Amino acid sequence: MANYLLVYHGGDEMPSDEAAAAAEMQAWGDWLGGLGSAVVDGGNPVGRNWTTSAEGTTEDGGPNPVTGYSIVSADSMQAALELALGCPHMRSGGTIEICETFDVG
Repeated sequence: MANYLLVYHGGDEMPSDEAAAAAEMQAWGDWLGGLGSAVVDGGNPVGRNWTTSAEGTTEDGGPNPVTGYSIVSADSMQAALELALGCPHMRSGGTIEICETFDVG
């Protein structure tokens, strides 16, 4: 089994009223709960980001800013993709980048 980083991009802003926020949190809890032991780290949303390179730093977060992450364990990239398909993030117009992680130590 390998670990896969699910990197969330885009999506709608956080819901503005309490009922919508509670429904969104419930959807995330249901999805993560349904993944069971495949969840290594349920992750978190992230705030404003900067992009830096040898040419300098920008404060705009780049063309496709990260909005959150999770880490799952799966037998293959295809299996990780199948786990990601039920994620509520995609219902809000977001996308998920899936990357296999490697132990180097």
